[in-house]
Amino acid sequence: MGPGPDTSSRPSLSFVSPAETGRINRARLLRLLYAHGPLSRSELARLLGAQRAVVGAVAQPLIEEGLLAEGAPRPSGPGGGRGGRPLWFAEDSAPIGAVHLMPGSVRAAVIGAGGAVRASASRVLAPGTGPGVVLDEVEGALRDARARLPGGRGGAVPPRGVGVAVGGMVDTETGGIVHVELAPQWDGLALGPRLQERLGLPVLIDLHPRAQALGDLWFGEGRGLSSFASVYVREAIGVGFVTHGTLHRGSRGAGGEIGHTVLDAGGALCRCGRRGCWDTLATVRWLRARAEGLGLPDAATLTSAALAERADAGDRRAAGLLREYAENLALGLAVVWQLLAPEAVLLHGDPVGAGRPLREAVEEALTPLVLPHPGIRPSVVLAPWDESDTLRGAACLILADMLRFTV
Repeated sequence: MGPGPDTSSRPSLSFVSPAETGRINRARLLRLLYAHGPLSRSELARLLGAQRAVVGAVAQPLIEEGLLAEGAPRPSGPGGGRGGRPLWFAEDSAPIGAVHLMPGSVRAAVIGAGGAVRASASRVLAPGTGPGVVLDEVEGALRDARARLPGGRGGAVPPRGVGVAVGGMVDTETGGIVHVELAPQWDGLALGPRLQERLGLPVLIDLHPRAQALGDLWFGEGRGLSSFASVYVREAIGVGFVTHGTLHRGSRGAGGEIGHTVLDAGGALCRCGRRGCWDTLATVRWLRARAEGLGLPDAATLTSAALAERADAGDRRAAGLLREYAENLALGLAVVWQLLAPEAVLLHGDPVGAGRPLREAVEEALTPLVLPHPGIRPSVVLAPWDESDTLRGAACLILADMLRFTV
């Protein structure tokens, strides 16, 4: 009898266990809620291509464990019949700690699984604040936020973890800070591990604009978009990219420092040592220096909101500076557009204060800078003024880990 068939080169078969199937179905259902907002079982079944009973079997344990809750019945449709009861995250479900750490300030919040900011607190960081004090202030801000929960409700329940959005380069693999341009004394701080040791909770960190992009995607202006760029402009410029519904990260969290894209090789000297970076042309620092050169009053504290008010009141110098600011913003956004052609650019930070006039001026200046394409045209969207998307995005770092999502 000859030898049996050679199976050494055949791919091995792997089977998905019932437990793993349940986890996958649960993740798919929750992803749809984050992508679309509250949905009824019927709507979920249609989007999942599943029977309503199957969706109910997946959703019921999530309701029983307090992660999801049923909303009030919706009005009946034109064809009659009962309106569905939308499912959404329970108001007091899965408290998550969120931190937005920037040179000069730390904001902390307790965030619900549905993105609700249940309580928040902030602390000022003096110039030169060292790493040890930063850790104390982050811990203190989180404690303050928990103490402010309405009626003390949930204060006794520890957060599932803490997500931290850092205004500087980070190593997402080690949880450390690589470099903060405006606070170099933090360079090398093992922020994640040190906080985890102090708090006794899981801690995940990421670059501020990337966390901001996650907040946009799950809870903000990016919901429903397949691709977008989330751009933050203030003392520096950073970006988070979402492509095909997934957040982009470079190796170990590299990338996002788009403010150091050189736009004018012979331009002004940047703090990074290069010349003509976008940071030298379109940050609040540039705006104030330019306003001082033009002789505008209160130049040292000028914001785009104040500038827009003056322009609206008929100040021609202010109107000219607002237009110049928009054109300089468009220069950098054109690089983003030519590379990725996102469905939209979501602007956060200082430009939001100027509102519609600046948004329209940026869009108008951007359009001739990019090659036209029949499938898409430049679109600029202003994010909410309170910057809560960054805190929500920091919470998403923990939520994604807890729910075993890939982001």
